[in-house]
Amino acid sequence: MSEITVGTSYTLERVVGDDDCTTRGEHQIFATPDLVLLVEAAAIAALAQHLPEGQSSVGSHINITHVAPTLKGQTVTAVTTVTEVDRRRVEFSVEVRDEIDTVSTGTHERFIVDLDKFGERLNDKVLRVS
Repeated sequence: MSEITVGTSYTLERVVGDDDCTTRGEHQIFATPDLVLLVEAAAIAALAQHLPEGQSSVGSHINITHVAPTLKGQTVTAVTTVTEVDRRRVEFSVEVRDEIDTVSTGTHERFIVDLDKFGERLNDKVLRVS
């Protein structure tokens, strides 16, 4: 694993399509749940390049604004930047823009997990809900 350091950043672009939208009036606009997915995808990608096989990350906290609408067909760009690393906890600052506006800002926290151990926890939960 290469070291995850403060300042590590990842940029993810996406063209807003039908599946990313909700309708407001006569307009198709980027939906907040899809904004959250974009932020998570950018943070996951930022970490993935530093994690060895058998490790991944899970989201534990997100605190973002959604302050400007983005129309279907526009491009949104999410930038996640590591602001703190505390053992397995990684905090990111987040900014999402379209071609005109800042769409979102905030923070996102992820924890690095060992997939085998995490899988065991999930398997145990499957047994308890069955």
